[in-house]
Amino acid sequence: MQRVQLYDTTLRDGAQQEGISFSVEDKLKIVRKLDELGLDFIEGGWPGSNPKDATFFEKARDLRLSTAQLCAFGSTRRPHAVAANDPNLGALVAAGTPVVTLVGKASEQQVTRVLETTPEENLAMIRDSIGFLKSKGLTVFFDAEHFFDGYRANRDYAIQAIRVAAEAGSDCVILCDTNGGSLPQDVAAIVREARKAVSSPLGIHAHNDADVAVACSLIAVEAGAIQVQGTINGYGERCGNANLCSIIPALKLKMGLPCISDEQLSRLTEVSHYVSELANMSPVARQPYVGSSAFTHKGGLHVSALAKWEDSYQHIDPELVGNRSGVLVSELSGVSSVIYKARERGLKLSRGEEARRILDQVKLMESRGFQYEDAEASFDLLIYRAQYDYRPPFELVDFMVVVERRRRPAASGEETLAEATVKVKVGEQVIHTASEGNGPVDALDKALRKALTTFYPSLAKVRLSDYKVRILDESAGTEAQVRVLIASTDGEHEWSTVGSSSNIIEASWLALADSLEYWLLRRGQSS
Repeated sequence: MQRVQLYDTTLRDGAQQEGISFSVEDKLKIVRKLDELGLDFIEGGWPGSNPKDATFFEKARDLRLSTAQLCAFGSTRRPHAVAANDPNLGALVAAGTPVVTLVGKASEQQVTRVLETTPEENLAMIRDSIGFLKSKGLTVFFDAEHFFDGYRANRDYAIQAIRVAAEAGSDCVILCDTNGGSLPQDVAAIVREARKAVSSPLGIHAHNDADVAVACSLIAVEAGAIQVQGTINGYGERCGNANLCSIIPALKLKMGLPCISDEQLSRLTEVSHYVSELANMSPVARQPYVGSSAFTHKGGLHVSALAKWEDSYQHIDPELVGNRSGVLVSELSGVSSVIYKARERGLKLSRGEEARRILDQVKLMESRGFQYEDAEASFDLLIYRAQYDYRPPFELVDFMVVVERRRRPAASGEETLAEATVKVKVGEQVIHTASEGNGPVDALDKALRKALTTFYPSLAKVRLSDYKVRILDESAGTEAQVRVLIASTDGEHEWSTVGSSSNIIEASWLALADSLEYWLLRRGQSS
């Protein structure tokens, strides 16, 4: 069985996505992580295009990779130039990588209208450039740019371009759907025709402008391609590149084709999140295989079936790709969802009346604007509060917030001051405190902590890490119900809580109080 080669271009093609800019150190870290994943080839960048990539290749000489080979990327020589004197080709050789990927035009229209040279000169550019790099002892991959579009416009010229590349010694000819508009059935047919035309191995490089880059990559393999190029998380220009995080498990688990080991596959989710962190991009929750929602279930019937048979609503075991199952509790849930979620969260909950009572409470609260899908700490508190012997670590008595606009001395203009006063009860003692803050929510947070740290000094560790407000009924204007979601951390763990009210301050107050109560309960501190 032919082993499929995995070629990653996150550090070049992926970096062309809006908002992504890897530092040299970021790129070195990603190379190490992709090597752990078991990829065959990692494209480091274009050494002739910018100083950062040139510096990267200098530092990459010290990398000791276990499975991957580092590749430098560049283009064919310039029209009517000599390959040996071309600065771009010289930079590729100087990069010191064992593999070079060379891009050249495989579309006659691209040659005449973009390169502004003749079709014959373009073929000479391909032949000369590959021949020069092969003379230096390098492995050369040829990216046949715009191949599929070029094939549809002028089949003979597109085939001639890849045939010249193969005859010049290219170790693999990569068929590129550069504009990302090809459909899988077209890709399959054209790859089969290309196989008949050239003797060298073929690869596929698909873009996702028609949202079928993964499908095109998989069907190209089925049609005979032995190398797949793509990026982690599908990063790339416009709509992105073929997503290796979907391609890899599909090849291995669905098509039964060897590419990486089982152990390496189990790191896939970790690698996906690691790269997104360095790219400063939020992970996509609904991304197949590696997203946090990829194996998350909400419907009551689904969760009931899942409790009896884990594969009932999952196409693979999520642990195979380093992910895990999850259950969301909402107004769509059944008793089974509540029980499953409680068990998942490590909370004791008996069947029957107790679970039904919690489910009824969830449905009631969601009708009032609460939502527990992204506020699992508030859901945990629902379970705690359903216990007949539950005693909260503190009770809210009341609060008041004053926002005042004060005039400073003439030279300083005006300032806005927020002050919150809170009353909380701990045991039999009522504490009444006040605090100023940078806005009403900050003032509330500080006043509540000021009251509670007298009894629970360790609360000083807890801080807010995120604060989100959603208006639930925009047509109601300033009277609309709002939902506040608060994320908190103690430096080691994070948790989220929710509050809802037609008053944004009250909604914030409820979410804040849940956050502190949850943390105290998880630490075993209650009155």
